Amino acid sequence: MDYHAINLSEKLSKFSERWSPKVIGEMNEYQFKLVKILGDFVWHSHKETDEVFIVLDGEMVIAFRDGEVRLSKGEMYVIPKGVEHKPYAKKECHIMLVEPKGLVNTGETTSELTAENNVWI
Repeated sequence: MDYHAINLSEKLSKFSERWSPKVIGEMNEYQFKLVKILGDFVWHSHKETDEVFIVLDGEMVIAFRDGEVRLSKGEMYVIPKGVEHKPYAKKECHIMLVEPKGLVNTGETTSELTAENNVWI
């Protein structure tokens, strides 16, 4: 058994690329992922699962076709499955995602922002 805490700041210091989630832990069939974001992502949805965004540092917006939610450090939002959304940030923002193992970051949409899956740091 490994009895070491996962230090989020230390894990975030290990990568610089944006829109490329890195796995830091698993619980049952879910993964905890850290990601750095800046600028616009793509419109997408996840038909089979909800998705949670937890802001660790900075500010971000999640746009929906009929509105938006603004998130700051220490805030989170759960996007219901099947709801189309587009995250963006004016300045670099660090977030944690909690998602089922194997979830593709761009959902059904394929783009240059589609990240490699299951990358651990």
